[in-house]
Amino acid sequence: MPDSFPAAPGAGGVPRELLEDVEDLKAQVRALTSQLQVRQAPPTQESPAPGADQDEQDGPAGEEEGWQYPPFLFLLDGPQYDDELRALIEWVESVLVPGYLAEPSADARWCHLWFEHPVALARLHALWLAWQELTDPATCGYTGPSTWHRDHYDPCMRELRASTGPFQGCTKGEHRIEHRMPGPVPSAWNSQET
Repeated sequence: MPDSFPAAPGAGGVPRELLEDVEDLKAQVRALTSQLQVRQAPPTQESPAPGADQDEQDGPAGEEEGWQYPPFLFLLDGPQYDDELRALIEWVESVLVPGYLAEPSADARWCHLWFEHPVALARLHALWLAWQELTDPATCGYTGPSTWHRDHYDPCMRELRASTGPFQGCTKGEHRIEHRMPGPVPSAWNSQET
């Protein structure tokens, strides 16, 4: 062992950098093992008969029968939609707003009725789905939160809070946010002559 590496105290002379690398590798192995166990879980439906045609196994248009789409808000109906929306509102109001959003301004807009803006609703739900996945060390290791900030939070907030974003019609006045939705787009077909 070269003398230029400082040994970690009590680690039998093993360099501290090497111990950190080993811990990082252990976290990656745990994450990969977790993903492998999910992929190797037995299917919930009966397996097709041996020798069955692959197209018959996959179902129409090559889709797998057991495949499920993520619970994207606009794909849900009825009570599922209501439950997902309630959970999203709770996350935005208890985590995102107090922890991340500064005072709204002309350069960083926000609307307290954000859930009435379909574009904001869609973007914030997608951001929340990514947050749920990337803040669980068992599935993404310890770099998940950094990835979430870089790849999801920052681009989402740039789009939402821009002066041309979905909150562009919402203004701040008298220390509270006034909500204004844009009016209907004018049309030559239903304009009234004066």
